[in-house]
Amino acid sequence: MLPSIARRLLAEFLGTGLLVAVVVGSGIAAQELSPGDVGLQLLQNSTTTVLGLTALILLFGPVSGAHFNPVVSLADWYLGRRSRKGLSLVQVGTYAVAQISGGVAGAVLANVMFEVNAAISTKERATGGHLVAEVVATAVLVALIFALVRTDRGAIAAPAVGAYIGAAYWFTSSTSFANPAVTIGRIFSDTFTGIDPASAPAFIGMQLLGLCVGVAVILALYPDAGEKADDVVLPHLR
Repeated sequence: MLPSIARRLLAEFLGTGLLVAVVVGSGIAAQELSPGDVGLQLLQNSTTTVLGLTALILLFGPVSGAHFNPVVSLADWYLGRRSRKGLSLVQVGTYAVAQISGGVAGAVLANVMFEVNAAISTKERATGGHLVAEVVATAVLVALIFALVRTDRGAIAAPAVGAYIGAAYWFTSSTSFANPAVTIGRIFSDTFTGIDPASAPAFIGMQLLGLCVGVAVILALYPDAGEKADDVVLPHLR
């Protein structure tokens, strides 16, 4: 039997919140430890995110699947709907609320831990290149997750997804947000990792477009990927 919906939502709230705390907190630390060296700051931030995301997927995955991302939850519903696998549309909505709430709480937690005054970000990001990058980053993330699950390699999803996000920090100009909940959370940190409210809607729009591209790719490669929707990102407890 799957864990209760309350336990699953708690796992998504905590997992997304801690993910944003990892991203924002390591960004604040990088700014303090390596002032003036943006390349080193990005290396510190991306390395911490790889390790933190991997650990969080392993911790919460057996309870909720460790989506931590409304895009992943939407893909799970869409691909699994015909075979009645994965999340229902109502559950997608509840997951999204938990994920977004967690993302905001995670940013606030990072600010508190580093004694940074809570503030709305002023970091503008919505350039043409950044928006294209968000489509690419999100599409590959979705395709990777469902390819791993469809080919019974879900057990390595934690390191694989962590490694991909770490790489995408560097090969995408946007540093691969690829997650509406994380994007909204990062509005509440006026630091190295923040995003201003005016840029966030465009980022989220491109992430949703990336979702569509990623689903199209996975259906072209694995037409029956939805049969494994119950095991996204990590197989749940039975």
